[in-house]
Amino acid sequence: MRERSLDADLALALTLNARELLRDEPLKVLLMSATLEGERLATLLDDAPVVSSEGRMFPVEMRWGQPYQAAERIESRTVQTVLRALDDEDGSLLVFLPGQAEIRRVAEALAEPLADRPDVLLCPLHGELELGVQRAAIEAPPPGWRKVVLATNIAETSLTIDGVRVVVDAGLARVPRFDPGSGMTRLETRRISRASATQRAGRAGRLQPGACYRLWSEAQHAQLAAYTEPEMLQADLAGLALQLERWGVVPDELVWLDPPPAAAYAQARALLQGLGALAPQAGGLRLTAHGQAMAELPTHPRLAHLLLRGQTLGLAGLSADLAAVLSERDFQRGGGADLASRLAQLEAGRGGIQRVRQLARQFRGLLRGRVTDPVADPQHPRWLGALLAFAYPDRIARQRQEGGGAYRLANGRAAQFAEPDGLMKEPWLVVAELGSHQGQREERIYRAAVLDPALFETVLAEQVRVQDELEWDDREGALRAERQRRIGELVLSREPLPGLDEEARSAALLGLVRRRGLELLPWTPELRQWQARVMLLRELHACDGTGEWPDVSDAGLLATLEQWLQPYLGKVTRLAHFSALDLPGMLTGLLPWPLPQRLDELAPTHIAVPSGSRIRLDYSEQPPVLAVRLQELFGLADTPRIAGGRLGVKLHLLSPARRPVQVTQDLASFWRNTYLEVKKDLKGRYPKHYWPDDPLVAEPTARAKPRGQ
Repeated sequence: MRERSLDADLALALTLNARELLRDEPLKVLLMSATLEGERLATLLDDAPVVSSEGRMFPVEMRWGQPYQAAERIESRTVQTVLRALDDEDGSLLVFLPGQAEIRRVAEALAEPLADRPDVLLCPLHGELELGVQRAAIEAPPPGWRKVVLATNIAETSLTIDGVRVVVDAGLARVPRFDPGSGMTRLETRRISRASATQRAGRAGRLQPGACYRLWSEAQHAQLAAYTEPEMLQADLAGLALQLERWGVVPDELVWLDPPPAAAYAQARALLQGLGALAPQAGGLRLTAHGQAMAELPTHPRLAHLLLRGQTLGLAGLSADLAAVLSERDFQRGGGADLASRLAQLEAGRGGIQRVRQLARQFRGLLRGRVTDPVADPQHPRWLGALLAFAYPDRIARQRQEGGGAYRLANGRAAQFAEPDGLMKEPWLVVAELGSHQGQREERIYRAAVLDPALFETVLAEQVRVQDELEWDDREGALRAERQRRIGELVLSREPLPGLDEEARSAALLGLVRRRGLELLPWTPELRQWQARVMLLRELHACDGTGEWPDVSDAGLLATLEQWLQPYLGKVTRLAHFSALDLPGMLTGLLPWPLPQRLDELAPTHIAVPSGSRIRLDYSEQPPVLAVRLQELFGLADTPRIAGGRLGVKLHLLSPARRPVQVTQDLASFWRNTYLEVKKDLKGRYPKHYWPDDPLVAEPTARAKPRGQ
């Protein structure tokens, strides 16, 4: 195992499973790697012994840079470091950059200063260059010459570049990260791990003592992750899921260094079901004969499905060519996103595409199935889009506006062309390659093909689903019932439904309430107080385990709309009809007898105070608030309590002008410790009112003074 690839993790898990199954014939497992976590592997293998070999490497002197700043562009710092290294060191330089864009910008910035150094060759190196250009970067320079190789992490472990004794490391890598939520892969620029930095630095000491210029500080280096995040945690798991189905196990039955993430694995199985590799059986999903055939092809399940479906239509040659083009990096420079131009280039044999042609021949040799539904016109260009739709049904795309570059995908996502493209005149596309970088809000379309929507009536009919929809029309404020033909989230056609199914109509109305919230219903302040009273008692009784009070919170009501709201929706067809519903009757009906009576006893709406007034309680706060003029409480020793004495109210003591002068839950303490100070202030502001020295024996009053004074 050279590194934590998805295939390596799967192979190890299946090997350990096979060893468990074949106990009578012991299987010995030997793992060799320069970068893996030896202790974790040893633990996984039942504390297997670890043998370490340092190997032969010449010393490499580390040169540290200044701390990276947030969002700093690395090109300027890289160029300065390269020029300094050329002055200070002998030999060729290997410069690690995160991607092609940075390689291009650094090369452009170095062109002028290196023009005065005729003995220096500037060589880019990444996976999308022609093979001859890559070889020129890898081979030793001519005698008396030096090279500056600008590379991605392709040069980190898999290549040895002759003559290199100096490494300049930007400390970044651009890695694909799969998003289970969208089913798409995005490129992210990330800090490398310490293990990766060690691998890169080692390139300077392969042949002789060397130097490594790291463009970050030593303190920042200590903060890097120890190892690179394994591919298992950030990759598309469709291929892994298909192989596990073929093996007959689920992830929980295997031993992993890192198990497949549940969300990504679930998304992979959903894709396999959509491709026909899995089908419902005995309460679960089982591998189909088509899925078995897909698993036997050495390619991604999407392309395996494309190849097999193309074979049945008599399009094996086109399928093999298309699968080969999609399996490799894009070999076309410029010319737009249209895959038809790639296939034309492949057929003409132009542009150094030997690897793609060889792969296409291999796919042809693997397609041995029968042609069951041959098309009448296999040379027609529309079959390219059809084949692509087999592989990427979720990426069928419809133009948002005629002639525009923005499209909506069948999976509900948005995508657009980054620059003008010939395909922008097409209302329907299938997108084979798209993605986004950090900071981009929408997916970018990189490779795609035209789709003829007439195929939804023939070979792509299996992807069309008919669905009766009752949707709320916000513009008209009314229900709209229609039958839709859909490709995922894309609506092909609509036709009105004359009759409304009662169950579906109610479901649509409940969905509207859940989207808009309970404020759509005719709430009153009194009803909100009733809700708060019930919830207060529910909370208090939850502590004693009786649990008899229902959950009438907004969340609880939304979760149970079918029980209390749906029976009353028979006459609701327009938004205005919601305001006519008897919401008090619906909600109070949720309290079985004798809870309505107990509600009034335990959480009364009003409390009688010593003056004889009945004061309303405010249950919008906890504990409930009793806002009462101070003079009306004379003679009351303690705070009023509710809920059978379990909870004291919060007193907002008011002046004669009904302004708060004190907030307390301990009336006795207020009389004892605070009243005299409050009395002085109130007596000065309200001299005509009654302010006794001893409030506990004074006569309460709702007037300025008690009667008779």
